Amino acid sequence: MKYYVSVLAGAMSYGILSTIVVLAYGEGYKLGEVVGTQLITGFILSWMLALYTRFNIKRKQNNAGKSPIAPAHVFQKLTWKQRLMLMAAGTPTVITGLVYYQSLRYIPASLAIILLFQFTWISVLIQAVSKRQRPNKVTLFTLVILFGGTLLAAGFLEQGLAEFNGLGIALGLMAAVSYSLFVLFSGKAVPSAHPAFRSAWMVTGGLVLLCILFPPTFLFNGLIWSQLLVFGLLLGFFGAFIPPVLFAIGVPHIGGDMAGILGAVELPVAVLLSAIVLHEHVSVLQWFGVIVVLLGVALPELHKLRVKRTSPSYS
Repeated sequence: MKYYVSVLAGAMSYGILSTIVVLAYGEGYKLGEVVGTQLITGFILSWMLALYTRFNIKRKQNNAGKSPIAPAHVFQKLTWKQRLMLMAAGTPTVITGLVYYQSLRYIPASLAIILLFQFTWISVLIQAVSKRQRPNKVTLFTLVILFGGTLLAAGFLEQGLAEFNGLGIALGLMAAVSYSLFVLFSGKAVPSAHPAFRSAWMVTGGLVLLCILFPPTFLFNGLIWSQLLVFGLLLGFFGAFIPPVLFAIGVPHIGGDMAGILGAVELPVAVLLSAIVLHEHVSVLQWFGVIVVLLGVALPELHKLRVKRTSPSYS
């Protein structure tokens, strides 16, 4: 149960980000500054956790006379090949942040999160292609439900596509693809390593890529000591630190499919905050669409449980 709660809490943390980013844009900060402070904060917090974990392990080893007091992977020393693999697995978080946060300049936060949430069916599609397996009828039915729910939740049926910025919609969908890759890779990259070290190296990889794309000039011109620091701390904690750590703990144990389903909680959290904090209009029909999307995400897992319970071997 703790692994399910871990992934659930990580997804809820992601749901908070769009509101914080819109508030940061309102103060005049730029994309590179917002994402940069987020990742630097996440980098510091992640390595503090990793170093504390290493210290704690060594202390327990000394006290217990090196007795087996924890799973074997806790004591594993990562090779540079494994570290590079984890760093590469962390790069989708940067791509997701950049395109998702940029989309918020063109479309409402409530719409941006709905587009990002398309990672649910994109993840299914990626896994089907990688495994060379045609989706079954339940999966195809689920995709139809998700598509219909998205049209309702995004407000396309009420306002029409002409009312929305095409670039913003494209960026939101690009973020969904990148987020799908992160969810899948986070569970497959060196799963035997301790979650604290996995998360720290993944955040490190993301920070290296970001510094190449957007040199962190805000660290030297004094801008970091403005209100940007507050936004960076919030984004770093809820975006670059909490989700990777919790996903690193939970995804290897529950699988990418279930992680995608639990990630559904990100959608209502983000839409609710957009309505309350940013005062964005979310109609009753859009909320109905959100519910339809959530039901569509849960449908495959509910089908699996039904098949398992009706199976002759289930007793």
